[in-house]
Amino acid sequence: MLDDRKLAVLRAIVEDYVSTNEPVGSKALAERHSLNVSPATVRNDMAALEEQGYITQPHTSAGRVPTDKGYRLFVDRLSQVKPLSSAERRAIETFLAGAVDLDDVVMRTVRLLAQLTRQVAVVQYPALTHSTVRHVELVPLSDRRLMFVLITNTGRVEQRVVELPEVIEDSRVAHLRAMLNSCLDGCGLSSVPEMVVDLPERLPVEDRPVAATILSVLLETLVDRHDEKIVFAGAANLAGADFTTGLRDVLEALEEQVVLMRLLGETSGTPSALTVRIGSENPYTGLRGTSIVATGYGSGDKQLARLGVLGPTRMDYPVTMGAVRAVARYVSQILAAS
Repeated sequence: MLDDRKLAVLRAIVEDYVSTNEPVGSKALAERHSLNVSPATVRNDMAALEEQGYITQPHTSAGRVPTDKGYRLFVDRLSQVKPLSSAERRAIETFLAGAVDLDDVVMRTVRLLAQLTRQVAVVQYPALTHSTVRHVELVPLSDRRLMFVLITNTGRVEQRVVELPEVIEDSRVAHLRAMLNSCLDGCGLSSVPEMVVDLPERLPVEDRPVAATILSVLLETLVDRHDEKIVFAGAANLAGADFTTGLRDVLEALEEQVVLMRLLGETSGTPSALTVRIGSENPYTGLRGTSIVATGYGSGDKQLARLGVLGPTRMDYPVTMGAVRAVARYVSQILAAS
């Protein structure tokens, strides 16, 4: 364990290196920070930090840079995540509140995170398996055609055109709509098949063929959209970053949905908990020169999906962590109120 003085020296090294992208020397530290010790003491502390693997000397200069281990200790010992200004909070709230549906929420969120952090933003769609039915709508389009619409508690909207086996009057459509909503309101999507298995038997004989057709479309919709989806934005922000494994490896990893899913982590636990993976802690070798800051978002205490940012290990962790947490909180509020 490091004493408070060495922790202060490490914190100063991380802050200066993130700010300047130049190896940090003892003289510069003593001049820029109120460490209240001599440059000689700072040199001794830096030597101890280097011996313990928290900083390293990249070349023959007198300067040092943080290692993954140094960044990890810096993040673990952060006294506080940097809060957003009131103007930034208002801008986030206004921008996200203008979304018209879940797709719009996700796209606005990923663009906003990329702009706030100057990193690559990654947002996972809420999986259908984590959602419940809010409403089912049947909209007649013609005598033998209607629009089937499924709306979930996360704001996700699935719609299909259904070709009916026979002509059906609006009154019969209204009756089917009422039966479906009575049966499925608040039902978890994974439980829908068992909830509707005997629904046709509870309907008049003449309505059963139409009901069977609609239920078939409903079940197909759940199967077709079962897979989770991830979007990202801000890849151009990586252009000026320095990567030990190369930018090509990072860009290739971003194209792999499975890799992004693993990076964001599991959709379980407390939505507000932040996860920070630094450098070699990442499971994918092509991303060993990057860090990922991620958290969950959802409705109430239930986590539905995750979002975060990816960038070089030399990132401003307090600012990035604050932005990720704030954006996730606003997205959760929108989903809870939608």
